[in-house]
Amino acid sequence: MNFKILLTTGFMALSIGAIAQTDNKGYAITGDGNKDFMWMNIRQIDLSTGQVTKTVFQRSKTNFSMLNLDSKKSVDQTAFADGNIFNPSQYPTSSFVAAAAYDRRSDKLFFIPMRMGELRWMDANVKNDAPQFFSVAIPGYVPSAGGEEANNITRMVLASDGNGYAVTNDGSHMYRFTTGKKPSITDLGALIDAEENKGLSVHNKCSSWGGDMVADAFGKLYIISATRNVFVVDANSRITTFKGTITGLPGNYTTNGAAVDADGNIVLSSATAFEGYYKMSIADLAAKKMEGSDVIYNASDLASGNLLLQKEADKAKNASLSKLILTKTNSDLSQSSIFPNPVVNNIFNVLLDGKENGAYTVIVTDLAGRALQSTKVGLAKGQQSQQIVLKNRPVKGTYIVKVVDDKNNEILSDKVIIL
Repeated sequence: MNFKILLTTGFMALSIGAIAQTDNKGYAITGDGNKDFMWMNIRQIDLSTGQVTKTVFQRSKTNFSMLNLDSKKSVDQTAFADGNIFNPSQYPTSSFVAAAAYDRRSDKLFFIPMRMGELRWMDANVKNDAPQFFSVAIPGYVPSAGGEEANNITRMVLASDGNGYAVTNDGSHMYRFTTGKKPSITDLGALIDAEENKGLSVHNKCSSWGGDMVADAFGKLYIISATRNVFVVDANSRITTFKGTITGLPGNYTTNGAAVDADGNIVLSSATAFEGYYKMSIADLAAKKMEGSDVIYNASDLASGNLLLQKEADKAKNASLSKLILTKTNSDLSQSSIFPNPVVNNIFNVLLDGKENGAYTVIVTDLAGRALQSTKVGLAKGQQSQQIVLKNRPVKGTYIVKVVDDKNNEILSDKVIIL
């Protein structure tokens, strides 16, 4: 193993370490602090203590501006001089908010007001006293009629693939959204109950509505309903499996907010009980009170940039990376079978020099071995390379490209860096 390999390994280890969770900064959607239920305020919290550290946006007090990226129309605080902030759709948090998600990479806080049908966001690290909000419409969204809450969006999270996910109360719609300058929103369809749920449906109003959602580092989503039931969602298939029920909470404590702290625990909040925050492990679902946590503000939602099982994922990535470097003879990117490498857009080529004509499959995986994309290619006479287009661009990092023949024999394995 030469110095170049060791140097490359060191840089990759630093890159993986940079992704690790080290931040206990979280965000809460709260009331005013008078034993009220006005879930229209955004406050920064310390997830290690459960204490509010900063008020980011407070209804009727914080100056703001908001730009609708669909209509290009802008509105600011002066439009509500009469104090009527609850009905106008132009007010950032009107109609109350029960779904929020924080994107650490862009430092944006995304949220969806109930019954509004719009994805909204702001720069979470507000540098002045007048934060700017942005909004886009959710395609095809139809609010529930007559005060019914089935189509309210109450669960939301940023997942390990870099996309945001949001789910309606009744589980009939799961939306995926990107986090760029103008997010793209896709309705993936309804959640699907796993066969082993034995009648406990994620669509059931009494057992499964409301609550919040967190994500793990392996691509799974976790719905925590307001009635303490936990479901695991496969983001690709939408199959939803009942995991269990949270224990250790007071009888009046609804689980409305959930966020992962820097140690991989889940911090829980209630929108109805003023009894502070609780913390639990996803392994046993046993909740314990966070002594000294805030009891002034109830919280309808929590958000953080952390993922469940991040330490386990990092360990798997390091093991896979070490195995790849030790077993591959082609560790130098300058001699890679992938070009361009690093990849700066959605397209790269796989060099198949000297391979027999025939059918092959090009598989892109993360360092933990999870397949992100599989592309069938055919190598004809005279060809030396195959172009691969990434359909869903993954987050920046190091990935593995494998090529197998029609008998599933691996004929090539190389690493690729996606910027």
